[in-house]
Amino acid sequence: MTQKKRIGVLVMSYGTPESMDQIEAYYTHIRRGHPPTPQQLQDLKDRYEAIVGGFFPLRENTNNQVKALEDKLNSAHPEIEFVCYQGLKHASPLIEDGVEQMAKDGLKEAIGVVLAPHYSVMSVGGYIKRAKDKADELGLSMQFVRSYQLHPQLIEALTIRVNEGLARFEGVDKNDVRVIFTAHSLPEKILEMNDPYPEQLLETSKAIAAKVGITNWQFGWQSAGQTGVPWLGPDILDVLQTITEEKQAENVLVCPIGFVSDHLEILYDLDIEAQKTAKQLGLHLERTRSLNTDPLYIETLSDVVYALVEKG
Repeated sequence: MTQKKRIGVLVMSYGTPESMDQIEAYYTHIRRGHPPTPQQLQDLKDRYEAIVGGFFPLRENTNNQVKALEDKLNSAHPEIEFVCYQGLKHASPLIEDGVEQMAKDGLKEAIGVVLAPHYSVMSVGGYIKRAKDKADELGLSMQFVRSYQLHPQLIEALTIRVNEGLARFEGVDKNDVRVIFTAHSLPEKILEMNDPYPEQLLETSKAIAAKVGITNWQFGWQSAGQTGVPWLGPDILDVLQTITEEKQAENVLVCPIGFVSDHLEILYDLDIEAQKTAKQLGLHLERTRSLNTDPLYIETLSDVVYALVEKG
């Protein structure tokens, strides 16, 4: 009996601490080795405390997605044995650790995919570079999924969520609800680099809006870093302010298409911070459900990974 071909899959994501006592090390890594000030550290701890109460379910979301992807790949393609590994940008196991583990386990071929549908040289590009450098160093043959912003199953999953969200505004016509698609802001300098990130996000937004049948939508950015350089805007909080001042809508549905699971940018930046702003402005704000382990999203990941296997 011939042995099955084995392919490693490095599933990359931003990472999150696993407990409150890991927050300082995590934040220091994000800041390239510079520890946060006591005030910055306290602010971040307060945010985590507000969403998780000291208990961290956030890492579990990623663990569950990786397990679901491995199961899906192996059930859809039984002729190959897929083994999934994690590689995190700012927490353990780091991207390099994941690549190293694949090499230690004797894998010769691997595919990298990021839990983010939209490509930017500053986000997904950075993950790919780190993984490729390590793979090259270890002699591991590795291909990478760059983006999957228009995969039909992804669009379907997000369309379902927008329709569900619109249904929460009882007695309100769907075209009277302002839908705001959001993603993580990045420094404005990506615009000078002709980075595809903003355009890919608009492609996803337009595809969902067309399927839902809405025209009352816009794009907003969220979760910009405090780095002293300009970041892409308008920020979601400013968008809510403008909508109120210009009397554009009283009902708002936020669909964070740039994020694929529940974590700080969803549970704090939207569910607490944006929600608080909306209440102060007298807006009714709802948010679409996160993708997490939705079978349609897992199918998207499985498809884009397998497409590279077929390409060879």
